[in-house]
Amino acid sequence: MERGVSDRSVLDAFAEDFCKVAEKHVKYIVVSGYVAISHGRFRTTEDIDMIIEKISFDKFEAFHNALDKAGFHCMQSTKAKDIYEYLAAGDGIRYVRKETFLPPEMEIKFAKDELDEMQIKTRKKMPFTGLDIWFSSIEMNIAFKEELLKSPKDVEDARHLRRIYEDEINPELIEEIKEKIRILRLRNDKR
Repeated sequence: MERGVSDRSVLDAFAEDFCKVAEKHVKYIVVSGYVAISHGRFRTTEDIDMIIEKISFDKFEAFHNALDKAGFHCMQSTKAKDIYEYLAAGDGIRYVRKETFLPPEMEIKFAKDELDEMQIKTRKKMPFTGLDIWFSSIEMNIAFKEELLKSPKDVEDARHLRRIYEDEINPELIEEIKEKIRILRLRNDKR
C-alpha cells in the first residue's frame, strides 16, 4: 500500500496553515512534487518540501514555538535546539499536525547553496493554484526535476508544469538553471 495523501484539499489546507505561520518568521519556498500537485497533477505524496533561508537559532526558536502553538509537531524532537542542530547539519526536519501524527508532513531544509538562495530570491505566488503560498519559480522546478531528480514521477511533474505554463516559461532560463545544477550539485556530488 502506498503511504501518502491524494486528497488535494487535505494537502492544500495543511500547506496553507503551515505557510501562514512560516510567513511571519522566515522567507520560504515550497518546491518539488507539491508544486505540480497544486497545479492539478493527480498523484499521492506524504510530504511537502520547503526550503527556508538560513536563520539564527533565536529566530528559529520563535518559528518553532509558533508552529507548536498553531498545532504542528516536529517529528525529530520537541526541543528547538535539537531541531535547529539538524537543520544546521544540512538535514531535513518534518512537521505534522499534532492531532494526527500522519501525513501530510512538511519537510524543511535550510538553503544550502546559491541555487537555493536564488530560488528564494525569485519566489512567486502562483495565482493558478488559488493558494497563498510562496513557490520556487516554474522554471526552477522544471530544471530541478529534469536535471537533478529525474525519477519517473519527477519527469512527469515537469511535463505537467511545461504543459500548464507552455506560453509563459522561459526555456533559456531553464537551461541556465540546469547548467548551474550541473556545476553546483552534480559536480559537487561526485566529489
